[in-house]
Amino acid sequence: MRISARADYAVRAVLELAVRQDEGAVKAETVAAAQAIPHKFLEGILGDLRRGGIVDSRRGGNGGYRLARPAAGITVADVVRAVDGPIVSVRGERPTGLAYTGPAEPLLPLWVALRANVRKVLEGVTFADLASGELPEPVRGLAEEPAAWENP
Repeated sequence: MRISARADYAVRAVLELAVRQDEGAVKAETVAAAQAIPHKFLEGILGDLRRGGIVDSRRGGNGGYRLARPAAGITVADVVRAVDGPIVSVRGERPTGLAYTGPAEPLLPLWVALRANVRKVLEGVTFADLASGELPEPVRGLAEEPAAWENP
């Protein structure tokens, strides 16, 4: 699985808004500078996040962006879906829309299992978790496995 630049930037932008919740609306320029995200690229991402119900925007001198709901109610999966669509796809299709025959038949449950595991991780981490610096135990446990840090 690959995390696109768009998804990475979106997660970082939402996290920046989560840690600044008490400041009210935050300007896109502030988020872009804090996270080293190209401003024009971020504007498009914020538009997708607004349409996805992740952020709200306000125009004017005191305008900017803020989370549309509490950080504890927004998962990393929500943000990835808002900017990139389905979390796991095969050739651009959802695994459940695929069909294989013959020796390739075991691929379908493999792709579905992969999707289930990715969803379990990304749906199990909220922006409140990230803002606090504490990942949930199942995710932390996976990241603590030495093999997780190796690139075969």
